[in-house]
Amino acid sequence: MDVDMDSDTSDPDGSALEGSSQLSAYERKRLKNIKENAKFFASLKLHESAARLRKIASKVQSHGIKRVKPKKAGDETVRRRSMRLQRVDPSGVPLPELPAPPETVVDEHPLLPPGPLQMVPAGENTSKVSTKEFLDSWAKISEIKPEDTEKHVYDIKRYEDRLSCMILSEDAVTKVVKNRICSMAIHPSESRTLVAAGDRSGQIGLWDLSCKPEDGVYVFIPHSYPVSCMYFSPFNPAHLLSLSYETLRCGDVTNAVFDEVYRSEDAQMSSFDFLPDSVSTLVVGHWDGDVAVVDRRTPGTSAELSASLNSKATRTVHVHPVNRQFFVAAGSTNVCIYDIRYLKHAGNKPICLLSGHTKSVASAYFSPVTGNRVVTTCADDKLRVYDTSCLSSTLLPVATVRHNNNTGRWLTRFRAIWDPKQEDCFVVGSLARPRQIEVYQATGKLLHSFYNIDYLGSVCSINVLHPTQNILVGGNSSGRLHVFKD
Repeated sequence: MDVDMDSDTSDPDGSALEGSSQLSAYERKRLKNIKENAKFFASLKLHESAARLRKIASKVQSHGIKRVKPKKAGDETVRRRSMRLQRVDPSGVPLPELPAPPETVVDEHPLLPPGPLQMVPAGENTSKVSTKEFLDSWAKISEIKPEDTEKHVYDIKRYEDRLSCMILSEDAVTKVVKNRICSMAIHPSESRTLVAAGDRSGQIGLWDLSCKPEDGVYVFIPHSYPVSCMYFSPFNPAHLLSLSYETLRCGDVTNAVFDEVYRSEDAQMSSFDFLPDSVSTLVVGHWDGDVAVVDRRTPGTSAELSASLNSKATRTVHVHPVNRQFFVAAGSTNVCIYDIRYLKHAGNKPICLLSGHTKSVASAYFSPVTGNRVVTTCADDKLRVYDTSCLSSTLLPVATVRHNNNTGRWLTRFRAIWDPKQEDCFVVGSLARPRQIEVYQATGKLLHSFYNIDYLGSVCSINVLHPTQNILVGGNSSGRLHVFKD
């Protein structure tokens, strides 16, 4: 091998390799091969070809062209279809084509005009008692005042006994409105039970429990948007006040008309409450964080005062039952107490802050007799009770209840409300199973759960209690009411 290498010591051109005197025969042979290979590859022009291929590939990718591998004829799976799907009868004769289904019509209520609206039920059933008779009975029971208007506070044991006597029967469940219930009110009459429910489409359903469920429900449409707040007037129960995004109306049964009390074109309304004992003046909360003071005696539908509370939202407003110059406003994450006498257009400061909420607050209400407590419902899965007997700049909760308030998108948010017959107990909906409505003491103790596995199978987000009778009404998201009574 060494002889062969030594014999080949020159370039193909006849010139000696550079530095060949210092290289061995093997290294000179290796350098010669490298040089020849380089010349060969240069003659192939591989770099220019690679550059052209890269350019072509980039153009193909920019146009999004994909090469699809064609399927072979044998790869296709043959699907078997029944004669029913092929639209043929057993003898092989084609069946006639089915008619096209009718187009689905979306049931949307048109925007109602401003001003008064007649009290005419929607889709009245001829088998019912006439509307006039129903309205007359409503007016009649509104004239009778309860014999004992004094509010009592029972001891807890006696109160629990009264709750355990309240049951739900089959004829005490019925559908009163078409959609999800957003608010409810109960007439204070002791001779006849009349319940009103407002839904998310603007309907208000009134149910007279003295009639059969199929005959005692009357539905009116005084609003175009969700009815988020509703009360029978405590001064004149012949008036049913209801609030939606665009307007606050008074259903006057004596005149069979839904009068317009207040209209706001600038901001959507969320809730309202009565200020003085004569209930001629109202405080109205707006979703943008403002409140308005409305006097029903003033002509027109504008507010006497519009005031900013420096909050992202005002979800509920509630007036103190004794010191009626105070009202509590539940905002986005804040709950504050204000003095109505010092409200101005801007720069309002609360006299008291109820602290501790970490997420949005759905509601805040004073206790019914003394107003010495406030219960709040918050999206941080807590119910909080505050002692408001002595108002200071900041109050911390005196009781906290862990409670699942994650109602989600399809349920109305829970609002814990006080029992008007019991100063220190409140009622709230529940997501627990079996479905139930819960009663808590102000200390946070669970006193009682209303449930019935046969007739209550849904979540009752909105609840209302009769001011003097043992009656609890729960409303669900399909427009159905459930009445527990003794």
